[in-house]
Amino acid sequence: MTALATELTHGRQLVNGELFDRLTDFCADEYGLERCVAERIMDEGLAFLDVMGRTGESLSPSKTVDPAWHTFMLHSPEYTDWCQSRYGRYIHHAPNSRYRDKAAIVDVVAKIRAAGYAVDESLWGIKANCNEPTCCGDGPCC
Repeated sequence: MTALATELTHGRQLVNGELFDRLTDFCADEYGLERCVAERIMDEGLAFLDVMGRTGESLSPSKTVDPAWHTFMLHSPEYTDWCQSRYGRYIHHAPNSRYRDKAAIVDVVAKIRAAGYAVDESLWGIKANCNEPTCCGDGPCC
């Protein structure tokens, strides 16, 4: 019996490459991030938004991933069109930081993973032994 390999999906696949690059560049500039870190944040943010859009649940991103949502919303024509075409509605951002405790974030990550997305746990604050600024790897681009 041969096991079939399942390729995990990435949030960046939800938008065209040109838009992903624009969002990434804006996120990097706006939040003072290295571009490679902004890419990871945008990738996670888009996967997060897709899970919310598909399930209709109100979820909270980690503080590290939240800038992706802000970045996309500030590109309002693209964000509005994306939400409407994919989900038939606008995904509103209603901040509530009390839902950012570890248990809630673990639940959000589990939902993203269950939807078939690769998850960068270091951006969600759930990876053990994470020490800034190494981001659980060999530097900011880990």
